[in-house]
Amino acid sequence: MFARQAAANARRRFLVQDYEPAYLALYRSGELRQRVDQALEELRDCRVCPRNCHIDRLQDEARICRTGRYARVASVFPHFGEEDCLRGWHGSGTIFFAACNLRCVFCQNWDISQSSAGEECTAERIADHMLGLQEQGCHNINFVTPEHVAPQVIEAIAAAVPRGLRLPIVYNTSAYDALNSLSLLDGLIDIYMPDFKFWHRASARRLAKAKNYPEHARAAVHEMHRQVGDLRFGPDRLAKRGLLVRHLVMPGQQDEARAIFEWLAKTVSPDTYLNIMAQYRPQYQVGMQDLKNKYRDIDRRPRGQELSVAYATARAAGLWRFDDLS
Repeated sequence: MFARQAAANARRRFLVQDYEPAYLALYRSGELRQRVDQALEELRDCRVCPRNCHIDRLQDEARICRTGRYARVASVFPHFGEEDCLRGWHGSGTIFFAACNLRCVFCQNWDISQSSAGEECTAERIADHMLGLQEQGCHNINFVTPEHVAPQVIEAIAAAVPRGLRLPIVYNTSAYDALNSLSLLDGLIDIYMPDFKFWHRASARRLAKAKNYPEHARAAVHEMHRQVGDLRFGPDRLAKRGLLVRHLVMPGQQDEARAIFEWLAKTVSPDTYLNIMAQYRPQYQVGMQDLKNKYRDIDRRPRGQELSVAYATARAAGLWRFDDLS
């Protein structure tokens, strides 16, 4: 009985009664249009992500992310494989962007993330997709891999709002985000969903080809929480606003998880909502025959014990809000 009462109290604590998408206030004030102009300037001498390529993407130059002036959309559909609090009954309206600013050797979506697949889309075309997902009954708009196209995301939101967009915006990212891009997203994003992958620079350099990933991920997650706070829900038990952190359990990476969980609890918030993901499997370069010896340590699925240890480590750190406890 006491456990049920505690759970009920927790739900009330993180309940949003009168919700409206964050971006409507900026739209009504006229600031949303200014944000678009500021965001597009970031493309002129590109510092959209921590790679800081300093190329003119407005002139369609491209480098690490292979993306110039316009974002490339690889797929658009109601996604029923996301967290329960996002997918609901009609799905999370996912817009998958092609290319990525990381080079994860184990990427399960490598055919999208490591290529220029999909359709090059203007802001109006992305707005068409957003409104189409809304018409299908999706509970939110879920931008997947948006780190390198944050200005285009802002431009698309600005195009969709006057046409009737009213869904929460989910920013589904690897956490390899630039603070200047996040500052431009402040007041536009309802739910930040970073996947905090690595704590140690050596792991990030070896497995994601970005040795500065950990410090940028820490700064990004901290800024995301500053903007939206802990994850909160509507009366329908669907997420409306806040931070949801993912961590993919990988073979032999318990120390990475422990450091991330302790940092989240002590530095961000002990009420951080966490999804400990178990779907890792050898993919991409890890699964290539000629590279198996190089990545032998992660060339297997995580064991059940490793998953149990991850949950126990999170609880020991002081975290308690998991995907099945909303």
